[in-house]
Amino acid sequence: MTLDPDAEQLIYERMAIKGVSFKRALNDAIRSGARGREEYTFTSPTYAGGFLVDVTKANQVAGEIEDEALLEKLIAGK
Repeated sequence: MTLDPDAEQLIYERMAIKGVSFKRALNDAIRSGARGREEYTFTSPTYAGGFLVDVTKANQVAGEIEDEALLEKLIAGK
């Protein structure tokens, strides 16, 4: 059997991620594809921001900030 270069690369990536042999990675990929789903865990880096923001009232807070800015302009006569 000869694999296309992109398919072969996918198998090598699976080998590196799962720490398995080429045979195991290929068989697992075939089984996953035949079942119609791929086992995949999405990960995303997270960073500490140093503060917490409750986004459930983000529009309300944005409105209040906008109102304050408009009020300051009115008081300043702009």
